[in-house]
Amino acid sequence: MQQDFAASRPNQKWAGDITYVWTREGWVYLAVIIDLFSRRVIGWAISNRMKQDLAIRALSMAVALRRPPPGCLHHTDRGAQYCAHGYQKLPRKSGFKVSMSGKGNCYDNSAVESFFKSLKAELIWRRDWHTRRDVEIALFEYINGFYNPRRKHSTLGWKSPVAFEQRAA
Repeated sequence: MQQDFAASRPNQKWAGDITYVWTREGWVYLAVIIDLFSRRVIGWAISNRMKQDLAIRALSMAVALRRPPPGCLHHTDRGAQYCAHGYQKLPRKSGFKVSMSGKGNCYDNSAVESFFKSLKAELIWRRDWHTRRDVEIALFEYINGFYNPRRKHSTLGWKSPVAFEQRAA
């Protein structure tokens, strides 16, 4: 089944997922929420454990920042963090229309996977990470100082997510 994840305005469709980064202290897990209209990272959280609270914190940040209208589509894969009862309460309470990938369908979340590929190629794979704190600082700088305000996307007519949203406003 072909699903439509194109959005014609901000806060219409969001997608979330989790990735990981190796450090000398162990794994760091990063959960993100991306607005599919502009590819802007609107919520993110990191932890040394891949539990539902990681996903909850990322979604809570996005909701606090954007205050989406009822009916905003919230799409994730079927990971245990997203299927957990504790996580599912938040999007339903916030008025989201919840969407989950079909079993084994990795293409539904391609916008988030594309962000993770860019993040890893442009930041993560370029360094040997010593501490989780090093990764946390670098992720903050990458998302807020480069990716959202300056990184140009072919999908957005070679504009950054922030510039694309500003032009649409």
